[in-house]
Amino acid sequence: MTGFIPGHRKSLQDRLLDGTRLPGIGRLAYLALKLLGVEFPRSVEWQGPIQLAHGSVGLVVHRDTRIGARVTILPGVVIGMRDAHMPAGSIPEGGRVIIGNDVTIGAGAKILFRSGEDLIVADGTVVGANAVLLDSTGPGEIWAGLPARRVGTRVR
Repeated sequence: MTGFIPGHRKSLQDRLLDGTRLPGIGRLAYLALKLLGVEFPRSVEWQGPIQLAHGSVGLVVHRDTRIGARVTILPGVVIGMRDAHMPAGSIPEGGRVIIGNDVTIGAGAKILFRSGEDLIVADGTVVGANAVLLDSTGPGEIWAGLPARRVGTRVR
């Protein structure tokens, strides 16, 4: 069984992620992912396929995240809320990260939304390794740095 990248074989993590959608064994697949160092809540909306490259050990995804198709996520990525440190009751409701199609998220990247606001990673975006993305991107853009800024566009 191959993934969406030519020659890529689905890893155990990729197969377990697919399994989280199956009735009956979904919770078991979720727990197995956690044991392998991947926090990908079953509440995350995703179109798939998603490639958890190199097993994506250390991946943490916020429960309200939405992910498109053909997304590659490398190890150590955090997709979450940037103001979770605020006192309870002072954090606005809502907000999430919305990741488009054909996105690549580099190893160690952090994609952090502000409570009450959506952060959109547009179709075809590349988020560089160890980047800290705090702003929405445009289609086909390449973002890198701390904080991340647009450094180029993706050639298709």
